[in-house]
Amino acid sequence: MSAAINKHSKSTLLKKKTARLSVMSNTLLIVLKLAVGLVTNSVSILSEAIHSALDLVAAVIAFFAVKVSGNPADERHPFGHGKVENVSGVIEAVLIFAASVWIITEAVKKFIHPEEPGVLGLGILVMAISAVVNTYVSRKLYRVARETDSVALEADALHLKTDVITSAGVALGLALMWLTGWHILDPIIAVLVAFLIIYESWMLLRKAFSPLLDTALSPVELAKLEGILGEMEVNYHGLRTRAAGHQRFVEFHLDVPAWETIETIHRQCDLIEERLENEFRDISVVIHPEPKHEGPNEQE
Repeated sequence: MSAAINKHSKSTLLKKKTARLSVMSNTLLIVLKLAVGLVTNSVSILSEAIHSALDLVAAVIAFFAVKVSGNPADERHPFGHGKVENVSGVIEAVLIFAASVWIITEAVKKFIHPEEPGVLGLGILVMAISAVVNTYVSRKLYRVARETDSVALEADALHLKTDVITSAGVALGLALMWLTGWHILDPIIAVLVAFLIIYESWMLLRKAFSPLLDTALSPVELAKLEGILGEMEVNYHGLRTRAAGHQRFVEFHLDVPAWETIETIHRQCDLIEERLENEFRDISVVIHPEPKHEGPNEQE
């Protein structure tokens, strides 16, 4: 048990450290994009500044989400705090959608009252810097998210991945404006960025909201779980699973001979729990032994 607790604390520390990196990088990029956006009067660059501002909000939410979700179960939350990460993901998705609406509104104003952006070379440079920085941070976030099964960090990584695409797109659009003089490209690029953000928010909302309804483990994890129980020749029925953030919960009825001693049954349950804890990260297993007078039944 102490080894599991130590592993959990290391995982929480890693998540907090990575989330803090995202907060710092987004803060820097917001300052750069906002300053250049105001100087160049470019709605596409300002839309990217808003996008980064939302990335910062998402990073802050993710930081506090992984901090709270890492707390152990208590009297009020006997099943832990894993769903905090899912709640944070839903909030982030709503914020992203709201930002896209603002970007589209500003782009429409530019269509009606077009203005010529200036100092495009500076804008291209800042967008390129943003793409490089966010590529590095998003890859790190994705790696840690996979290692720790963190929905909050994965959501943050998705934001930054989209930011890489949009920053590169804005840089390309600014370059085309510089070469062609077609300033109408500025609001067009902003609208394209907005629609990409809307898609991003929808995908994130689906992923984050589903576990709030106590959905079962993914088909891949469920197949792995059933395979392990089959490999251990466990006779069981009534298998139920659910996910909450990075946490997994499994419960089932264990079919045991009615004449078996409590000590033997307890030892078998310990072996099953130990195997599942070694194969799955942050898993809680509840086994209900059920005596069978006519020998073990087939798995249901």
